[in-house]
Amino acid sequence: SSPEDMALVHDGARAAGKKVIALGGAKNHLVAAPDRDLKMASSDIVASFAGCAGQRCMAASVLITIGDQPELLDNVVARAGKLGMGQEAGQVGPVIDAASRDRILDIVARAEKDGAEVLLDGRTANGRAGTWVGPTILKFPTSMAGHEALTAEIFGPVLSVVSVPTAAEALAIENSDPHGNAACIYTSSGATADFFSRRFNAAMVGVNIGVPVPREPFSFGGMEGSISKYGEHDITGEGALNFFTKVRKVTTKWTTTPDAPPDAANFGGTM
Repeated sequence: SSPEDMALVHDGARAAGKKVIALGGAKNHLVAAPDRDLKMASSDIVASFAGCAGQRCMAASVLITIGDQPELLDNVVARAGKLGMGQEAGQVGPVIDAASRDRILDIVARAEKDGAEVLLDGRTANGRAGTWVGPTILKFPTSMAGHEALTAEIFGPVLSVVSVPTAAEALAIENSDPHGNAACIYTSSGATADFFSRRFNAAMVGVNIGVPVPREPFSFGGMEGSISKYGEHDITGEGALNFFTKVRKVTTKWTTTPDAPPDAANFGGTM
């Protein structure tokens, strides 16, 4: 659902005096440090952005490399290019409907027209009967960091790539995004992982994991105050128990028989 729709749901529920959890949009970022493990990172990046045809709220949509990493991009492109189209395990399925397909293709076309380099073109899959979009990888110069393909939720198997010189600049791109849903850092350094984990403006963080879905008892949901979540608590975990539970408190007092021992903690008596 769009953030606008979720804002309407949230405000309407609030006006009716009801509690509400309304999940909005997502634009999840992957940051690749120079010391990332090449095989693990490239495999995970492809699974994250192309799995489920990119139509899940935890799919990666932006890859930020710290420094130019041509070997990583070559591996990601090669792996994604080998994925077949279909509905079997390990294949990329169709997107949900024609409107979604057409929107994805339009964004890719505009990105190319505006100056993005198409490293892998999934538009050729559109020749099949049905609503198909193949894995697509777009590379942007830093001057295009504000392009819609890097900032809007595409909700398809499209990965937008941008390279920056420093970790601080990579973090700034992620933190400037209002979605606040999920982010990941690929690195072999615990210090680097800690730096990003503590500073990402996202509620669900992965270290070398591109789909960082928390498992119970940890809760699932975007950052408070972001456009990925409106309302109280998360949809799983302790917060969800509190949300879906009506708490009843019972205070009791009993009369005593004449031969009963005295109540040592009777609020009406003495200790």
